[in-house]
Amino acid sequence: MTIPVLTIDGPSGAGKGTVSRQVAKQLGWHYLDSGSIYRSLAIALLQNNVNPAQVGDIVNTARNMDLAFDCTGELEVTLNGIDITPQLGTESTGNMASKIAALPEVRQVLLQKQKDFKKLPGLVADGRDMGTIVFPEANPKIFLTASAEERAVRRYKQLMEKGIDVNIRQITSEIEERDRRDKERAIAPLVPAEDAFFIDSSAMTINEVIAQVLSLVPQHRSA
Repeated sequence: MTIPVLTIDGPSGAGKGTVSRQVAKQLGWHYLDSGSIYRSLAIALLQNNVNPAQVGDIVNTARNMDLAFDCTGELEVTLNGIDITPQLGTESTGNMASKIAALPEVRQVLLQKQKDFKKLPGLVADGRDMGTIVFPEANPKIFLTASAEERAVRRYKQLMEKGIDVNIRQITSEIEERDRRDKERAIAPLVPAEDAFFIDSSAMTINEVIAQVLSLVPQHRSA
């Protein structure tokens, strides 16, 4: 039996996470937040005091971690049955994730981990290489983007709501630099799949984007 997969790739700040979670909820499908995979492994390594220089130990930890995403409400990520959501955004987690993401052996194991999320009744996967590397068989594939300026405004509002004083010009510059790095990196660069549908969310509401994505899902159209 064919298991349907919908991928939503795109740059940071385009709304992939919010849209993907809502689409998964409306379809009743499983959800994969690929951006949390490396951070979740980083947490597992920190919890078990694994030396980031010991590649074999990292690979074993990656193979054995039991990861789940629950998007019925706010996103909840559980590692081996324990909620790790609050730890995903910490500096120590980010630093460790950055170190292990450069290891080819680790990337290979986590590639299989991501593929394992493909289960009935279907999967919505969001990230940067879901439609090109992880699930090239997906239908449909979405490439969700927005202008750097619009993504900077969204990030600025998020940080201001948290009481963090930031400079919007600096945020815009950082987003543009990250886009450049993501597109030019040697491993899994941020590029749209050849058969991807482009959606520019710059002037769209979240609900408008969700509606457009759902209109492209064959299973939803036939429901």
